[in-house]
Amino acid sequence: MKTKAFIVLLSGILFTSCSLKYSENIASEDVNPEFVFSGAKIYRYEDSKKTAAIEAETIEQYKNSTASYAKNVKFKTFDSKAEEATTGKCGFLFSDSNKNMYQLYDKIELFSETQKAKFYADALKWNGATEQLTSSRTDTVRIEKDDTVIIGSGFSANGVNGEYVFTGSVSGVIESETKKEEEK
Repeated sequence: MKTKAFIVLLSGILFTSCSLKYSENIASEDVNPEFVFSGAKIYRYEDSKKTAAIEAETIEQYKNSTASYAKNVKFKTFDSKAEEATTGKCGFLFSDSNKNMYQLYDKIELFSETQKAKFYADALKWNGATEQLTSSRTDTVRIEKDDTVIIGSGFSANGVNGEYVFTGSVSGVIESETKKEEEK
C-alpha cells in the first residue's frame, strides 16, 4: 500500500510540474543548429593569405547567429609569411566571427612558435580585436618554456608584444644547466 501511494504521489508531482510549452518561449532555430558539419576542415583567408586552419569532429552553426560551436578541435594560425604561428587543440570551441571572440574549453594545449612556449588550460578566451588571451580569475594555466614551468591563475597574455601576467597565485620550477649536471 505504501509503494502504491508513493507512486501516485510521485506521478502527481512529475506530471503537474512539467510544461511542454518550451516553443512559446524559445524559437526552435535558436536551440537546434541550422548546419552540423562532421569531420570538418575549415581554412580562413585574409588578403589571399591563409591565416587559420581548423579541424573539428563536429561544428554547429545556428540560424540568425554568427556563433559556431565545435567539438574536438585542432587548429593552426599563420603569420604574415604564411608560417605557423600557433598550433593547438581543445575539447570545445565557441567562436563568434562578427565579434572576433573565441572561447576554448577542455584540455587546451597551445604551442606558440614565436615564443617557443606551450600553454595548458581548461578554459581560455581569445579576443581577436585586442589580441588578448585570458583565463578567468580562478582557472589555472600552465606554461612550459625551455627549462621553466609556471603554473598560475588569473592569466592574461598580450598577443602584440608577447608578454603575459598572472593576477592570482603563481608557482613554478626553473631548472638550470648547473642543476642538471649536478644530478648526473
